Amino acid sequence: MKLPNFTIAGFAKCGTTSLYHYLEEHPEVFLPKRKELHYFTYDKVLRHKDKGPKDAEMHKFHTRTFNEYKAQYTTVKTEKAIGDISPTYALYDDGLVYLKNTLGADTKMIVVVRDPIKRAYSNYLHLIRENRETESFYDALQLESERQEKGYSNFWYYKFISSYYQHIKRLKGQFEDVLVVTFEEFMQNPEKGIKEIYSFLEVDDTFIPENIGTRFNPGGLYKKNILTSFIFERSKLNSFVKSIIPLNSRVKKIAHSVTNKFKTETPPVDKKSEEFLVDYFKSDVLKLKSEFGVKTEHWNKGFQL
Repeated sequence: MKLPNFTIAGFAKCGTTSLYHYLEEHPEVFLPKRKELHYFTYDKVLRHKDKGPKDAEMHKFHTRTFNEYKAQYTTVKTEKAIGDISPTYALYDDGLVYLKNTLGADTKMIVVVRDPIKRAYSNYLHLIRENRETESFYDALQLESERQEKGYSNFWYYKFISSYYQHIKRLKGQFEDVLVVTFEEFMQNPEKGIKEIYSFLEVDDTFIPENIGTRFNPGGLYKKNILTSFIFERSKLNSFVKSIIPLNSRVKKIAHSVTNKFKTETPPVDKKSEEFLVDYFKSDVLKLKSEFGVKTEHWNKGFQL
């Protein structure tokens, strides 16, 4: 049977959900109905990281066995590009080695990067929205090492995930074809951006998705009520409903049209946290630009020299 020949290996809160929906429309691309499988990192790393609030509930969505993983691809027909969108893959050596040994060193790897401060803050707001994070953004940043030691899942590692340089270097050390996409540049011209990705995957790059430019899973904060609590907070009922309803682009659009009615103004990153993160990420961003040619001109002005 056929298994993936490409993955989107990173990074959470960088538009990977939107990219999933753009790619799934292409007739030469196959993606599983479950957007994120996380099999290779779950098996080697994440199964041991479930001590944070509702982490264990979240892990129920991960693919746990190779037979379960293979089952996601039993309906592959003649598609040229077969994908696995799991933004944790770029984060850990053990998972990448397992992926490489299973799928091959010629597996095409895509990562999407974004202003690291905005990514970290969006990640934080996501956990606030799910009623899991209770600390201020600055305090949560200071607690990251302690949470790692306690066995919290990787989604709590705001700084670690945004430290793109080490993750991309790890990828390039293991795989032959790595494409780095900048979220801000992609969203400025989504048709050009998706054409580049199609070309990288060696499928028809003249195809234009119907939903191109639509922001799926845009983040932010929402008024708390019964509906938004059900949609965003993790519970057994929430998990069950998501397991039986395929979250294709049409369902996602309906869900967003409903929840957007309750969207509130998202406060900006506080100055103390921003200054701390500019200092924290500055050398990482410089190496991204100098070694990998990542375009960062749309990122925080503190990174511009």
